[in-house]
Amino acid sequence: MTEQLSSHTSPSSSADFDRDTIDFGYRDVPRNEKKPLVRQVFESVAGKYDLMNDAMSLGIHRVWKRIFVTMLSPQPNHRLLDLAGGTGDITFGWLRRGGGHAVLSDINEAMLTVGRERAIKAGLISDIDVCVADAEALPFPDASMDRVSMAFGLRNCTDKDAVLREVRRVLKPGGRFLCLEFSRVESPALAPIYDAWSFQVLPRMGQMIAGDAESYQYLAESIRMFPDQEALALMMRNAGLERVTYKNLSGGIVAIHSGWRL
Repeated sequence: MTEQLSSHTSPSSSADFDRDTIDFGYRDVPRNEKKPLVRQVFESVAGKYDLMNDAMSLGIHRVWKRIFVTMLSPQPNHRLLDLAGGTGDITFGWLRRGGGHAVLSDINEAMLTVGRERAIKAGLISDIDVCVADAEALPFPDASMDRVSMAFGLRNCTDKDAVLREVRRVLKPGGRFLCLEFSRVESPALAPIYDAWSFQVLPRMGQMIAGDAESYQYLAESIRMFPDQEALALMMRNAGLERVTYKNLSGGIVAIHSGWRL
């Protein structure tokens, strides 16, 4: 587990936003088609999403999320906006660690339905606002959130720079954004093993557990198309976030990026 202060200064990969097409996994699709395609993926897997997370990561995603929630530093007087919060893991972790009121948001209503049901069963729903929201155009006032989190959601967004600008806009001065996302593996020895797991095992597992190999093929491809650690750090700084750092977990399979609105 390593933490680095990013000082990368090469051009941002976001310059590609002028293109008429965008990646959907390894396919290029018209820009306006990506959101509906991503929505279909998550509507397809919503019911089995939590089970598949355990199977895909051999349970390690729970460790990553515990570290992530700890870094959020939950406090009772702080309000959390959990972007792409889906079935609620980060929101629930925040509340159970003593955090204040939380907004569980996602663009996908099917995922939020699962999250709402889990919150009711856990007795946490009174401390949560559940909101269908597009992270690229958030329906929240400026400077209204103490913390913004996004776990395994940014890579599925069409305009990632717009998301980061919106994050900064809704953060209060002194507020912090944390992003947990798949990233670039550091170890050359680990890379072929990880590739084999991603492209050979995961789609088959998706077919067996969720009856959907294609969605998990997309998820594996979307990880490879996502900006690496330094590129994402640069995008965050370009959006106006400051004191940007990142921490690699599990050899860079995932990374936690941090930025502040100062």
